Amino acid sequence: MDNTAAIDGVLAKVGPRLKRLRAQRGLTLSALTKATGISTSTLSRLESGQRRPSLELLLPIAQAYRVPLEELVGAPEVDDPRIQPSPRRLNGMTVLPLTRQPGSPQAYKIIIPPDRPRSEPQTHEGYEWLYVLSGRLRLLLDDRDLVLRAGEAAEFDTRLPHWFGCADDQPVEILTLFGSQGERMHVRAKPKA
Repeated sequence: MDNTAAIDGVLAKVGPRLKRLRAQRGLTLSALTKATGISTSTLSRLESGQRRPSLELLLPIAQAYRVPLEELVGAPEVDDPRIQPSPRRLNGMTVLPLTRQPGSPQAYKIIIPPDRPRSEPQTHEGYEWLYVLSGRLRLLLDDRDLVLRAGEAAEFDTRLPHWFGCADDQPVEILTLFGSQGERMHVRAKPKA
């Protein structure tokens, strides 16, 4: 369904919703006219669907009924929120994108096989946050050689030379968020000692 059809579908339901709400409140069109300042004929055309709803008309009605505007309009249907990732192979890893929108930050689930060869640490613009789901991750970051276990997280400026892979002969699964330079993720959980 395209966006215009979705909007038209939502707007088509406003009239019956207004009529039902007025009936539930036991009000006449004349009483609603006094409360809103909107003519009786306009209110009648709104309820019958002969007049397209606008904010100028709906806001006074929402105030008169003391309800949020969303109650008059109803919420449009949302797209399926599930992400249908298409895994791809990248540098010997399986990468599943977890975000649909362009821009930053981007989320990925990465599965690293134990036979992934070690390469030279790389640098590039950006900031990365990663969380180990399972296995043990070896992270070479500038002059540091770190091992992260399941439940541990790291964040770093990707302008520092870095490489990551398995710390032993078992695969590693991680979640990673990658953002533009200067965008930092914040972990509020206290790491285990």
